[in-house]
Amino acid sequence: MQKLTGSILLSLLMCQSAIAQTGSANEPVRYIGGVTVDPSVHDGRLRWAIGVENRQVLRANRSHPALADNFGWTYNHAPFIAYWNHQFYVQYLSNPVNEHEAPGHTLIMTSKDGEHWSMPQEVFPPYQAPPGVKIPEGYNGYMMHQRMGFYVAPNGRFLTVAFYGHTEHPFREGGIGRVVREIHKDGSYGPIHFIRYSSYNQWNESNTSFPFYKQSTDTGFVNACTALLSDKLMNFQWLDEDSGNDDFYPNFKTYKDSVNALSYFHRKDGKVVALWKKSWTALSDDEGKTFSKPVKVPTLLMAGGKNWGQRTKDGRYAMVYNPIETQEYRYPLALVSSDDGIIFDDLLLVHGEVPPRRFYGRWKDFGPNYIRGIEEGNGIPPGNDMWLTYSVNKEDIWVAKVPLPVKYKVTGPVADHFNGPLEDWNIYTPQWAAVSIVNNTLQLADKDPYDYARAIRVFKESTTVKLQLKISPQQNDHGMLDLDVTDRFGNRPVRISFSEQGYITAQDGDSVKQLLKYSPGKWYNLSITINNKYYSITVNHTPVLQHAQLAEAVKSFERLSLRTGPYRNLPNRKTPNQVAAPPLAGADDPLPPAVFNIDDVLIQ
Repeated sequence: MQKLTGSILLSLLMCQSAIAQTGSANEPVRYIGGVTVDPSVHDGRLRWAIGVENRQVLRANRSHPALADNFGWTYNHAPFIAYWNHQFYVQYLSNPVNEHEAPGHTLIMTSKDGEHWSMPQEVFPPYQAPPGVKIPEGYNGYMMHQRMGFYVAPNGRFLTVAFYGHTEHPFREGGIGRVVREIHKDGSYGPIHFIRYSSYNQWNESNTSFPFYKQSTDTGFVNACTALLSDKLMNFQWLDEDSGNDDFYPNFKTYKDSVNALSYFHRKDGKVVALWKKSWTALSDDEGKTFSKPVKVPTLLMAGGKNWGQRTKDGRYAMVYNPIETQEYRYPLALVSSDDGIIFDDLLLVHGEVPPRRFYGRWKDFGPNYIRGIEEGNGIPPGNDMWLTYSVNKEDIWVAKVPLPVKYKVTGPVADHFNGPLEDWNIYTPQWAAVSIVNNTLQLADKDPYDYARAIRVFKESTTVKLQLKISPQQNDHGMLDLDVTDRFGNRPVRISFSEQGYITAQDGDSVKQLLKYSPGKWYNLSITINNKYYSITVNHTPVLQHAQLAEAVKSFERLSLRTGPYRNLPNRKTPNQVAAPPLAGADDPLPPAVFNIDDVLIQ
């Protein structure tokens, strides 16, 4: 074998180094944490990003539409979020039952504070073709599909956009075009226009239902649309639907079948990082006019759920996605964070709940999915938080507020008296199972027949715990509250309950013991001491359980969990996803509320 000369060897080594260089076009991002998801549980056994508030902003309701969206449609998905004119906007698309079915429309809801949300308002109605224009052969109706929702133009105009196509395949030949309308500061909406027609067809003003944007007499609106068409980063998100059968996306004709659902952020060096589904990434040096060849990043485990990336207000970076390679079971929702937008670490939980899917529908994947945050240029809310939106079970729409900087550890004792804003508690608050501060107490109020309210307090990880808190149930003939002390993986060695039968119970090893009967409106001061073998409880300074065995062995303790329903782990990844079933009985009707007040949480 011929020996390699020094210069040839050096060239080969340099080539190998370039191929492997993290941060280059060969590997734009890398997750280095090593922590992966346990697929057997909803939260993946991940640590929590401390202080995240998960809030349901739309609860689908087929029987009583006035309690949901005034339509009663139960496929709700693909939300987007923006902040403009001192309020939040969430846009999402909706179909009666199934994904990719007719009719389909798009709605928007608003909020001043991210907590209280308006009734959704239809902004792009189901498409009606002009007289004489027939549905092409092979299609059976019209639907909506979009990868972008909002745009704040340089002139201050605020646009919302969406895409009309044919069912069941709105892409390529099935597309019609992208529509746009302006959102005014008074809450009204301008007329609907097309901003771009599908590049695969001969659609134009003569055979579609809305005028082209250039026909508008509003110069400011026209200028805003022109700016959007010129913003290659923003409109690159449109590639999914019209596929660029022209020169609109010149750099991506070769790769358009491998990239889907773009999100992007600017690194500190000015490069733009593109993120797509299924671990695809690329880099741009020219603000999105061209990108490097997309590559799959092997350290990012994901399937068909979206990947959201952004630079956060604290100057760091975050990616949020479902870190597991299962398509129909998209849970949990987690984030990784970074100092430089290249090296990401600390896989932490954002949303770890998977409630029952109340309404069957085609392709309604289990769990929180299709995550999106506020795009660059689409507003900066007050406070030091990252705001996200996603659907759960492609049925309900949720918003999450993630405090910055992202953290997962607590170093000192806990002393929470709820005299101000809720801090450092992770809350899961469906519309019918609210978690809130009421009269300087933490209140869990549950009337949901299939979901629960949950509040979690992370404390300093330790092998021994002294925990005190006060609980006041407002009833004792219905409803329940489970109190668990868990380890960092979510294992539940200590399990105490205010049961539906009106008793305080606790698990001692493999048995459940009744401790005492509780009364409505009375405060119960619980003191719990725990070590790695036993725990004891006093209630109102009276010992009620001594040296109880842990329900399961753990190395340490890290979280207090309060939950108004029993522990659940269904659906799981063996639960059939596409077996038709009737709606869950009574899912659209609230139960009598069960209310529990909590105060003076002390942990050391």
